[in-house]
Amino acid sequence: MDFWGAQQVEDPKKLGEFLIEAAKKAGNTPLKFSYHKFNPHGITGILLLAESHIAFHSWPEFDYLAIDIFTCGKKTFPEKALRYLKQKLKPKKIKVLKIERGKI
Repeated sequence: MDFWGAQQVEDPKKLGEFLIEAAKKAGNTPLKFSYHKFNPHGITGILLLAESHIAFHSWPEFDYLAIDIFTCGKKTFPEKALRYLKQKLKPKKIKVLKIERGKI
């Protein structure tokens, strides 16, 4: 997902909270959250899931946040995570690219 004009993209702890809740809403099992805050700005973070991961990269100087949800299983619903993140981050513009992997 590409978010432009999203709120709270410079708060790694808040972003971590949002990712954990988004993962739960999608039927995933959060394991561990880790991030790195760059100087002067920007954050990269990852939430490890039992079913894979959710990662984000922020570029505040471009008012841009990239979020990748990589998950597997028939009991997970990444679209629910997307809806929750849109609600919490309130981006002005969104672009979503869905890629199905591992299918023959």
